[in-house]
Amino acid sequence: MRSVGVEEELLLVDAESGDPRAVAAAVLAQADGIARSDGEQVFESELQRQQVEFATAPQTRADELAAEIRRCRAEAARLAGLTGAAVAALGTSPLPVSPTLTPDSRYRWMADRFGLTLSDQLTCGCHVHVSVDSDEEGVAVLDRIRPWLPVLLALSANSPFWQGQDSSYSSYRSQMWGRWPSSGPTDLFGSADRYHERVRDMVGTGVLRDEGMIYFDARLSQRYPTVEIRVADVCLDADTPVLLALLCRALVETAARRWQAGEPPARLDSSLVRLAAWQAARYGLQDRLLHPLTMRPAPAETVVRALFDHVRDALDDHGDTKGAQDTLSGLLKHGNGAMTQRAILHRTDSLRAVVTECVRLTGEN
Repeated sequence: MRSVGVEEELLLVDAESGDPRAVAAAVLAQADGIARSDGEQVFESELQRQQVEFATAPQTRADELAAEIRRCRAEAARLAGLTGAAVAALGTSPLPVSPTLTPDSRYRWMADRFGLTLSDQLTCGCHVHVSVDSDEEGVAVLDRIRPWLPVLLALSANSPFWQGQDSSYSSYRSQMWGRWPSSGPTDLFGSADRYHERVRDMVGTGVLRDEGMIYFDARLSQRYPTVEIRVADVCLDADTPVLLALLCRALVETAARRWQAGEPPARLDSSLVRLAAWQAARYGLQDRLLHPLTMRPAPAETVVRALFDHVRDALDDHGDTKGAQDTLSGLLKHGNGAMTQRAILHRTDSLRAVVTECVRLTGEN
């Protein structure tokens, strides 16, 4: 069974006011030495000092992954509390913020190179790693999961507010992230050699500092033998990243099986996939999405159910069908994080209340 791991970026906020706080260094100092079962560090710094990232160990069982995500969130909250801060699983800050760059030579190079694109960037995503047997299998997977990635974005959308105002998007994080020149959907690669050649050529332009700046929606991981799916917002409740992980693993398994059976990938131009991602970012689950098989508008629930049907055999084989179906049904009924945030604002007329309530929801079990 393929293993799956989750990385979540969390926003650090003042426990009283909800304003973002640049206390990552203090939080990480408290976290020094906290390691996963595989020896890797649990917590790491991110681009800005108002955020912190954790990564789970690779897991094969959904219940163990869910338990680890909850443990990591609780530990992040405890460590932040030692500094008078709290953590919120928010894709962007609802309240105005001036991001503070993490002091690092790589980030300073990026700041000099990219200006406002970097200095404005305070976004929190969820990345899912799924194990693959080889780079060749991994690239075959990348070529075959492209049309389905916007659906994952719609499910996870959790960033409707930006600098104190409603952005009109469900995932404004994805719009901010799309300002990087190496981000977004990719064309077909065809082979691992072509994938690596593309990466070398992109870095060779000098526009990017290194391979770490290959910000494709899905890519081969530099550190692990995995496909890394990077399209999602960080999710407000702890059940949704587990759902994303199960769907990602099933997408990878389905794609690998089709590759092994000699089925070619859909020859969709990346411009169409980009439009599907924009539609998902704009409306989330509240309007029509572009159907991955036709690239024509269809009700969001229809498109989400199409994803579930596409990966149903793999979910069945992993024993994940009921858990994924239950969480998905709840998500379609109650809405994603963007819908929750807007509902809180409608009820309270206060963005500070949105942050306060989201801090509570982030740690809810």
